[in-house]
Amino acid sequence: MARVLIVGAGVTGSLCAALLRRQTSRPLYLAVWDNAEDSGGRMTTASSPHNPQCTADLGAQYITCTPHYAKKHQRFYDELLAHGILRPLTSPIEGMVMKEGDCNFVATQGISSIIKHYLKESGAEVYFRHRVTQINLRNDKWEVSKQTGPPEQFDLIVLTMPVPQILQLQGDIANLISECQRQQLEAVSYSSRYALGLFYEAGTKIDVPWAGQYITSNPCIRFVSIDNKKRNIESSEIGPSLVIHTTVPFGVTYLEHSIEDVQELIFQQLENILPGLPQPIATKCQKWRHSQVTNAAANCPGQMTLHHKPFLACGGDGFTQSNFDGCITSALCILEALKNYI
Repeated sequence: MARVLIVGAGVTGSLCAALLRRQTSRPLYLAVWDNAEDSGGRMTTASSPHNPQCTADLGAQYITCTPHYAKKHQRFYDELLAHGILRPLTSPIEGMVMKEGDCNFVATQGISSIIKHYLKESGAEVYFRHRVTQINLRNDKWEVSKQTGPPEQFDLIVLTMPVPQILQLQGDIANLISECQRQQLEAVSYSSRYALGLFYEAGTKIDVPWAGQYITSNPCIRFVSIDNKKRNIESSEIGPSLVIHTTVPFGVTYLEHSIEDVQELIFQQLENILPGLPQPIATKCQKWRHSQVTNAAANCPGQMTLHHKPFLACGGDGFTQSNFDGCITSALCILEALKNYI
């Protein structure tokens, strides 16, 4: 039985796992490892420690589908709509730029429910707090070391974490990346920002006419969302949740500052935008060091194969673009490259 490891439990990794399971007739052991404490990657949904039903999307807020991808990736959208995971965004988002023919979708149970759906479909063994440190060649197999625990062996590996994390890996992999590939990978760049989730007690009222708002006049805050309102969830038993995304310049400036200091700065600026907000009962501040791809790998449509036998490839939005369709494209390209080896 082939042992396959996918590193990264974001959209690309989870979809890759699901497609691999669906399209492979032979039995395989499929593992997904992620350094974080839960699945989602940059499509993560945080929960209030006081009520797990009170959630906030700290990464992607909604999914925009262009007419081109509505046709090209129709089966993926149809599946998520049929399962009730996605539904059309109907709540007002002020300042949102809409292009003709675009459709916007929200995930009713939080954006990470997309990833959870694909991981469930894959039947993969999913492990969190697994930080890969080294990848070595051992007798035509890959030996993968992580920060804690013994190394494990695999026949095929797919890396879907942000490109700078791939370049940090130690072991034989560092020598297997050709000079040309290394230059392509080193040219990939990302924006950085912070996201802050605020959770409120049931019955709290946040009285604004919108569900989300793009801010253009603040040096710190770029986007604010009443997250439950965005998803049309109004309940007397579940408190509202608020999500704040910072601007990229703010994210870059305060990238190495403490989360506590950054949170305090965001609160100060939020008072200017929404004065007199009630006190939240819980907060969650998320640093997105690798937020959105600003420069993707050149001449690598969707993936980069680093080694053929045994197979090792990397993919993700660093090889396409930072949106749901970019991740679908990458997962499909990885599957195409991988099919001759499975």
